[in-house]
Amino acid sequence: MKLVLTCEHAFNTIPPEYQNLSTNARETLKSHRGYDPGALDLFYELKDLSDFSFFHETGRLLVEVNRSKGHSNLFSEFTKNLSGKQKNEILIQYYFPYRDSIEKQISSIIEKGEKALHFSVHTFTPKLNEEIRNTDIGLLYDPTRSEEKEFSKKFKQNIKNHNPDLKIRFNYPYLGKADGFTTYLRKKFPENYLGIELEVNQKFVSQNQMDHQIKNAVFLALKEVG
Repeated sequence: MKLVLTCEHAFNTIPPEYQNLSTNARETLKSHRGYDPGALDLFYELKDLSDFSFFHETGRLLVEVNRSKGHSNLFSEFTKNLSGKQKNEILIQYYFPYRDSIEKQISSIIEKGEKALHFSVHTFTPKLNEEIRNTDIGLLYDPTRSEEKEFSKKFKQNIKNHNPDLKIRFNYPYLGKADGFTTYLRKKFPENYLGIELEVNQKFVSQNQMDHQIKNAVFLALKEVG
């Protein structure tokens, strides 16, 4: 099995040609809506375990690469009123290159007769709309896919072996089968593809750095499950 590691929300960067759009979004860019704090740091911790790795350099407020084309949240409130031509230019320059490169790599792995484990690194805000997210780590997968379910069970147990105090939940705070890049790729690759999204609570993040114990537990768990 080949490990494809990705990080869709590594940065909050808005390209220079669209800086005017972010004038009213400065505070939003710094928040969890602009990027996933700590995700890139965790991504780099896991990178040595991967066979292939990708991270997106453009902020999600320009275009959300973890949403399907046509999804209502593909463009944020700061870009949704752009013309069709401008949106298409953003897709061509910033959306498709990232997604296509990963899809091409996964296709190459499967064509060689191997399985692809796509491990997507995310973090989530501890509180959303006055609701406290009651978990430390979430593992998102499609429960109808037995290999994804089995991987997630083993991965959870491995983390607990290294840090028994962590609260880990499946398909929380989001559903693994909801619209996302892994959901899209499951349809493209019905066999020999496993799509797992890791969600870590941002309460473990300080100055965009993930807590060392969390990084170590996730690293060892992923190493052992492989």
